[in-house]
Amino acid sequence: MAPSVRSGGREAPGHPSSHTPRSSVRMSCRCRPAARVGNPLAGFDAEKLSNMGYTYCTSHGITDEEDVRAFRLGAVLAGYPEDYQTIEGLTDIERESAGKEITQKWKSIPTKLWFVVFVCSLCAAVQGMDETTVNGAQVFYKEAFGIANKDKLRDALILGLTNGAPYLCCALLGCWLTAPLNNWFGRRGTIFLSCLISAAACMGQALTNDWRDHVCCSSRPRSRYRSQVSYDAHVRRRMVGFAVDLAFYQVADENLKWRLMLGSTTVPALIVCALAFLCPESPRHYMRKGKHMKAYQSMCKMRMTKVQAARDLFYANALLEVEARKVGNSGNKLAKLFKVRRNRNAMMLPSRHVMQHSAGVNIIAYYSAEIFIHEGFSVPTSLAVSLGWGTLNWLGAIPAIFTIDKFGRRRLLLITFPMMFACLLWTSFSFYFPSREVKIACVTIGTYLFAIVYSPGAGPVPFTYSAEVYPLDVRSLGMSIATATTWFFNFVLAFTFPMLRKAFTSTGAFSWYAAWNLVGFFLTLFFVRETKEKTLEELDGVFDVPVKEFFKFGVAELSYFGRRCLLMNVDAPTPPYRQLVVSDGQPMDEVPVPSSKA
Repeated sequence: MAPSVRSGGREAPGHPSSHTPRSSVRMSCRCRPAARVGNPLAGFDAEKLSNMGYTYCTSHGITDEEDVRAFRLGAVLAGYPEDYQTIEGLTDIERESAGKEITQKWKSIPTKLWFVVFVCSLCAAVQGMDETTVNGAQVFYKEAFGIANKDKLRDALILGLTNGAPYLCCALLGCWLTAPLNNWFGRRGTIFLSCLISAAACMGQALTNDWRDHVCCSSRPRSRYRSQVSYDAHVRRRMVGFAVDLAFYQVADENLKWRLMLGSTTVPALIVCALAFLCPESPRHYMRKGKHMKAYQSMCKMRMTKVQAARDLFYANALLEVEARKVGNSGNKLAKLFKVRRNRNAMMLPSRHVMQHSAGVNIIAYYSAEIFIHEGFSVPTSLAVSLGWGTLNWLGAIPAIFTIDKFGRRRLLLITFPMMFACLLWTSFSFYFPSREVKIACVTIGTYLFAIVYSPGAGPVPFTYSAEVYPLDVRSLGMSIATATTWFFNFVLAFTFPMLRKAFTSTGAFSWYAAWNLVGFFLTLFFVRETKEKTLEELDGVFDVPVKEFFKFGVAELSYFGRRCLLMNVDAPTPPYRQLVVSDGQPMDEVPVPSSKA
């Protein structure tokens, strides 16, 4: 007999009619949230879901009696995730494990999944350390390469190229290789190959004696680890890169210390290579290859019980079928990106990545030691200040774990962009102080406050946003464009900063990036839609609002903030965002500004 859900009164959607035999499945009284949030399994009764789970097993060669039972129960649990207490057939252990996922999320994570998270965090170390060890290493290798004359435009161009070449390679090659490599080698194979190339390239950088060889070694594609690891892990490894620079500064040989700094980044890459195949392969990769039994075995390693593994695999398969139907009817994806208004509005996403880099954070990450030394700081002081900045960049990212969903992506950007503007403006004019001690203190305070403000806002938001805004049928192309934009403008900033500082001085350069934070504020206000807690169906409504109408909302919101915050008018009416976005005939719950009663 199929598993059932004990009834508490009113029937859920899809319940059998009154003439159904008593042996049929009865449903819980509440209208399930799954139906509201677009669960593709919502609307099916428990008996139907149980039969679908059995059909899935027979279709994919899953014959073990215990596994079939897991899929029957898992399918019902996928359709009614909050009814774990009332689904008949679950053991006490299975019921407890399902409950912990809702009430005690951290305790519900099995050891193997923690190991996967650890390895993915090491992947971030490969990129984060590589980005920041060059910060201190360039202080020494520019002498070895003969590009240390700060008054020569040629030397400034070459220094920018040595730092920016990896990001240009990523924009033109790396991000476009990620999808085919994942398809051919799987997630583990792709990470292994990427880290192996990275280790070889980093070692090559450390052994070069000419800037041309250095550029060739540094120009290797980087895998997009950030899609598999948190922003917090990435910035934590940035901090490690700064620490490595400071540690190897004590080496007496000037020609050796920069080689040790650059060569140290091979260590995390080789560790990942050693650990990559100890992780389970992505179940989604196996499913795309039609290897559902392997996908189930992989999922079992990352869940507490077989029922939970079957539930997630069955649900993922349902989503893949929806995706396949959409992609199959999508036609020309590139044309669809620009012809469909909903997609055109989502295509504004690359501008968020541009503003993320134009905010100036990567200039500090790549050139802080060089900037401080140029302004009269000692080398040890410059490296120590850079390490402190990297530490605060990491600590500041921790609150984003909680705030990005609590306050929303749009609101975080609107709050942090003006604060980042103020911090960089303070830093830019701090270079005018004649006293060396006062200058060091003020510049340090300005850059440190900038790191604290940037980390929970403009740092993680664009990456979270990019994973949400595109519909399934054009998501891969949209994400590739967003990723290429990220890397390209990373290259532009890394390449142009030495020339910019030469032309504008440090004060002018920091003022330039401060101004871009104001531009980012207004672009966010007028064009960035809120995506917090929205489903794919709801996001269609959010992004289908014409740009002209959303621009009007931005103007109204600016007026509201002016009256509420500057004129202290607590009765100022909130802009009518609810009337802008409608999904399934019902206004959305999200209002991106506080109530006038707040």
